[in-house]
Amino acid sequence: MKGKISLIVGLLFLFVFSTIQAQESVNDLKKQVKELQEELNDMYHNFNKLEKGQQDILWYKKVGDVAYIDKVYITGPPETNITNPTAMGKGNKLKFYTYMFIPRTLDPTKEYPLLVLPHGGVHGDLTTYYAHIIREMMAQEYIVVAPEYRGSTGYGEGFYKQIDYGGVENGDVNAARDWAVENYSFVDKERVGIIGWSHGGMIALMNVFDYPEDYQVAYAGVPVSDLISRMGYQTQGYRELYSADYHIGKTAYENVKEYKRRSPAWNAHKLQTPLLVQSNTNDDDVNVLEVQHLIKSLKAEGKDFEYKIFDEVEGGHSFNRIDTQVAQEIRVDIYKFLAQYLDPPKPLRTLKELKKAAYRFY
Repeated sequence: MKGKISLIVGLLFLFVFSTIQAQESVNDLKKQVKELQEELNDMYHNFNKLEKGQQDILWYKKVGDVAYIDKVYITGPPETNITNPTAMGKGNKLKFYTYMFIPRTLDPTKEYPLLVLPHGGVHGDLTTYYAHIIREMMAQEYIVVAPEYRGSTGYGEGFYKQIDYGGVENGDVNAARDWAVENYSFVDKERVGIIGWSHGGMIALMNVFDYPEDYQVAYAGVPVSDLISRMGYQTQGYRELYSADYHIGKTAYENVKEYKRRSPAWNAHKLQTPLLVQSNTNDDDVNVLEVQHLIKSLKAEGKDFEYKIFDEVEGGHSFNRIDTQVAQEIRVDIYKFLAQYLDPPKPLRTLKELKKAAYRFY
């Protein structure tokens, strides 16, 4: 009997010992996985920094013949993602980069209109995808300020996690506008417009809603317009970008009021600025239903604005930014709308003029 008891005790001991060892192995494995994830995350941001550096060089290559290019370091509203509110320097204004494009034909003794160009993407940045559009703007002698607002990619994890989609990022963009007006004597503060697509279109809308006295005109192309409906038709991975602890921190289900506050369609009553909105029925990113909601909201508020929903134009979400002739024709119309309020020295009125500006030949 004692032998059986000893055997059972021994087996129990082996079981407990092996269980402890297994748990230690699992914990070690979890630790290794976490360390690998952190290394991959660091590599991701380091690669983005390298890519951003390459893009900066490409800007000089693609538009340096028509523009003076600078990248200045300025401040916007204070940081929002503060892990230690008592740390030294917390509460300081957030520092970020912004691109400046100035036409080489500029006469510094005269005044010129300014276009504010916020880029798109949840964590996007300004790339030479917009090179032809910048060339078109330079040909008209617009000065362009393009801010890399909080959350932009290419500036490290800390800046990436300062993202505040539909929130304080709008203040960053307005701060870039103010910096350009205050630092260049040849910028006419009475001729300032804002133009953007997708997330940039959303920022354009929110800027004229929040700072109507600062802009004489706005263009919003395929703009994100209703974050609540957007969370409904997008993927779970996309929704997690917003509910991350360093971002909004909650889902739309958990805090619908916050998502509503950040949505242009729910701020339509604030519009005072001349506005053109465009969308495309086959948009594969910002579903046209969002823009339709914005349009209906603006109409319900009795606002005077212009809009057009294009039907199945090739290019989907990018239909009027790419290099097809249809896209070019639409951009001519966009520039005509802006010119009514900004009076650029050399407005583009025809497709032939646009092609020569963007592509050198026509």
